[in-house]
Amino acid sequence: MSDTSVPSLASDPLKVLILLGHPRGPFSLCGALAEHYRDGARGAGCDVRNIDLASLDFDQNVTFASPRSQALEPSLQAIQNDIEWAEHLVFVYPTWWGTYPALLKGFLDRILLPGWAFREITGGTGFEGLLTGRTAELLTTMDTPALVQTLINKAPGRNAMSRATLGFCGIEVTRHTRFGAVNHSTPQAREGWLADAEALGRGLARGPRPPGRRAWATVRPWMIALRLQFYPMTFLAYLIGAMLSSGGEEFNHLLFWLGYLFMFTLEAATVFSNDLLDFESDRRNRFWGPFNGGSRILHQGGITRKRLWIGAGVAFALAMAVAGLLIVGGPSPWVVAGIVIGLAVLATGYTVPPLKLSYRTLGEVDVGITHSVMPILLGMALQSGSIAGAEPWLIAAPLGLSILPAIILSGVPDHDADKAVSKVTVVVRFGIRNAFLIAAALVVAATVTAILLQFVLLPGIYGAVPTVLITLHAAGLVTRFLKEREKEAIPRRIDGTMVLALTFILWFCILPLFTMLTA
Repeated sequence: MSDTSVPSLASDPLKVLILLGHPRGPFSLCGALAEHYRDGARGAGCDVRNIDLASLDFDQNVTFASPRSQALEPSLQAIQNDIEWAEHLVFVYPTWWGTYPALLKGFLDRILLPGWAFREITGGTGFEGLLTGRTAELLTTMDTPALVQTLINKAPGRNAMSRATLGFCGIEVTRHTRFGAVNHSTPQAREGWLADAEALGRGLARGPRPPGRRAWATVRPWMIALRLQFYPMTFLAYLIGAMLSSGGEEFNHLLFWLGYLFMFTLEAATVFSNDLLDFESDRRNRFWGPFNGGSRILHQGGITRKRLWIGAGVAFALAMAVAGLLIVGGPSPWVVAGIVIGLAVLATGYTVPPLKLSYRTLGEVDVGITHSVMPILLGMALQSGSIAGAEPWLIAAPLGLSILPAIILSGVPDHDADKAVSKVTVVVRFGIRNAFLIAAALVVAATVTAILLQFVLLPGIYGAVPTVLITLHAAGLVTRFLKEREKEAIPRRIDGTMVLALTFILWFCILPLFTMLTA
């Protein structure tokens, strides 16, 4: 089941599992709330199962070194089957001491087993939930005022369930409804709460998510597929070019934002096509992370291949339409045309045939060019600047060199998966150890180039003190690369090293902009 899909109740009833976590079971206000929620859900056409945890016979304590070593009682085995069956889970329990009763905690300790509810990612670099594709909601009773529980107590029970427990296992908690204060409540108030619980159940006719959540569930997979963490780099380079031409005066805002819309939609088309054409490599990848391995939205089932192809086509068509406006309406049509066409070919050619540059040990250079000199030139050309001068090329040189170490080393975790599908990245061609050495040499080259710019070619472009900081960052980065090189030459996640490499790039974007803005 897709983590964004909501079954149509007309043809396939929503499968709802209600778990009552009050030690007094049905003889409690929580029991009555669970019963009324069940009635409402059945009235909405849902297929409902309900479980009273207090009636089950199981050891609430994990008495073995590993929970999976402790055999599950038949009642817990049956509930595991129920959870696998369910599409929407409803937990009903009282708030005691800020969280939930020992009964519910013991149940979660026993049933959410490694290998069934979650797994450790190979290499010990994190965990992956295995119960994805399900939603859940919490119905809780409490005496503490809601604002006190949220603002002062920091909602420990909700956070534990939503993030550290259910969320950790891949279940999306869509709603938390509190009923209270229970102490000293009137019969009329309790009747109102029961009616509210029944209304929540009836609301499942519109799906398990509230309206805001439903909208976000549609948008979220596309936000993941966009991989927005990589867009600021091109924006800053583009801004450098625009500022070089305008000097902050007579800035054409319309052309600037149209130019960035072109680059944004082109980058979107590129990352979408990368996910599609690198699918097999990403599927084999055991060490995927925030800096490598694609968005994984296809593997998670959040978007179908057909929809992502459509998304890539729409993004590329929009980019080309905006490119046409830039060529017709901007200055120097032939110059602008050459830049936007060059960007379109290089960006999509990263994985799209016939170029497939990332499969020919040219992808890293491609990224370096499309994220440094090309955006700078586009920014200049759209602000009526001349790209024939030395300044944009000189500023782009250390920026492009600084990008290469990060993009090269992002292939370290992917080595085996890329090699298996004949994707010959720098890491695959030269090996993991040599890739760290190449990356270190490129950091040195970027730093030396920056020093030459600051003190010889473009005096003051970075500032003397920041240039020293660049050098210190570079020294730390080279040391880190050489230490990584001494480790076993096997694919592995290097998230900390990647953060250092990516932040190194920022010097060559932010400092020139600061110099131009304060000149």
